[in-house]
Amino acid sequence: MLTLDAPVTTVVPRSTAPAPLSVPTAHYRTALAAGAVVVDLRDEAARRVHGALIGALALSLEEALEALTPNAPGALRTASFEASWLLVTDDGHDAEWLAWHLQARGVGKARFLLGGYRGLRAAGLGLADTSDAHQFFS
Repeated sequence: MLTLDAPVTTVVPRSTAPAPLSVPTAHYRTALAAGAVVVDLRDEAARRVHGALIGALALSLEEALEALTPNAPGALRTASFEASWLLVTDDGHDAEWLAWHLQARGVGKARFLLGGYRGLRAAGLGLADTSDAHQFFS
């Protein structure tokens, strides 16, 4: 008998082609200007040390797949098949996995940031707030 430790991803047919799976660091601001919502998937300790991404939705990696999947029991109200998510982890690897699963579930504009937060820092984009102001919402 076949048993799975993780839920099986259901493939949903879509009427439009998916977006590319990744966004290069150099195109981060362009993606934001085009309406992408940044989802910061780094853990709380990383956000505290390196700073919160201003304007990003902060989710734990463990809850993100369900939260960003439309019609899932734990889905955010803003989760839709048309949503444009830009997923950011420390290095981009876990975000790539999540983007792939979201696209397979029909969220065609789910993409990950190549190089992740480290890539943003290396590019000197300085998009984080290292003050304690964001702690008010934790």
